[in-house]
Amino acid sequence: MPKGVKMEKYRPKIHFSAEDYIINDPNGLVYYKGEYHLFHQYNINEQIYWGHAVSKDLVRWKRLPKAIAPDKIGQIWSGSAVVDEENQRMVAFFTYSEHETKRQSQGVAFSYDKGRTWEKYSGNPILTDSREDFRDPKVFRYEEKWVMILSGGDCVLLYESKDLIHWNQISSFKGNQESHTGV
Repeated sequence: MPKGVKMEKYRPKIHFSAEDYIINDPNGLVYYKGEYHLFHQYNINEQIYWGHAVSKDLVRWKRLPKAIAPDKIGQIWSGSAVVDEENQRMVAFFTYSEHETKRQSQGVAFSYDKGRTWEKYSGNPILTDSREDFRDPKVFRYEEKWVMILSGGDCVLLYESKDLIHWNQISSFKGNQESHTGV
């Protein structure tokens, strides 16, 4: 066992786990300024947050305070994080599960201090859609633009952006009923 790994009878020896409550989907796995960042859904009494942990070696993890909390728009579901080198910040994209409508929309938050604090964009949500399923944004840099891939019910949606806030749909695709029946 690696030195410094805590041994507990019912806890994984290497894999990250929450101290309490329920941990869900991993989100936004990034390396930034000497640290690996692991974000994950964190279900605390049916309120969905993003939890956060950091590691220098991917074995020993330090839990940090909750990164992104539910707000007046909705709970914070799956998404991704990127490093925006040009603006020296980390950027998190997440799906809102809206309180009132139960619809799904996309939000964004920014961190300028290695992920220790996060500020949600005041114009959230940044993307909305009338589909029942509109979730799980995955963002990456491609050439001179950012690309977002989203699940859109029975199809996959692709968007592009130059500033990580304003997005234009550039494509979509789906299979036939035998190969794809939804999210």
